[in-house]
Amino acid sequence: MFNVCPSCGEYSDEKLIASDGRHAICQACGHEHPFLRLPLLIVTGASGTGKSTVLLTLVAEQSAFVCLDSDILWRDEFSKPDNDFRDYRNLWLRVAKNIAQNGRPVALFGSATPGQFEQCAESRYFSGIHYLALVCSDNELTRRLEARPAWRNSGTEAVLERMTKFNQWLIDNATKSDPPMSLLDTSELSLDESVDATKKWFSSFEAFSLPVPKNISH
Repeated sequence: MFNVCPSCGEYSDEKLIASDGRHAICQACGHEHPFLRLPLLIVTGASGTGKSTVLLTLVAEQSAFVCLDSDILWRDEFSKPDNDFRDYRNLWLRVAKNIAQNGRPVALFGSATPGQFEQCAESRYFSGIHYLALVCSDNELTRRLEARPAWRNSGTEAVLERMTKFNQWLIDNATKSDPPMSLLDTSELSLDESVDATKKWFSSFEAFSLPVPKNISH
């Protein structure tokens, strides 16, 4: 309910952000609502580059970040490539914004490109949106996709062509996109090495999160 003003009750995802970056201002009544403006981390990449396997390892570890798979909220009604899936991106921004109020930034794993989140109204509530793109060689990507279970249809000619094109686009545009993307080539990395490299990238943003409480034994 972050978007509902506690003073006048108006709903808006387009509140003004105060110059201190710590208050969202209701445009209806001027109420200043304090909030935590944390970064949002996006781990993108073509299918087969390692996003899901890295994510599964990270969620099992105690972390300063809340790691989530962006596919969990997907429904066919969000399939609107003509506007860069804006409704879906804005929904995830709203979820991440509310999670961040607990003092832990969100790291969202799923295929995306710079500009898709930034065009959304909810993006104003983050100090920055940062991208790590997992990539790999065409041969390795093809091998991984063809090795998947048949029910996933990952090894079809259409999927292989789409994924290799997207993978190459990420490589070609990492320094050209706005914002730019960091690249992690997982072609010859073990899972542990991929996880460690992702955690190293995460560490650049740990200063923005609150300390993770220690487990308490009873």
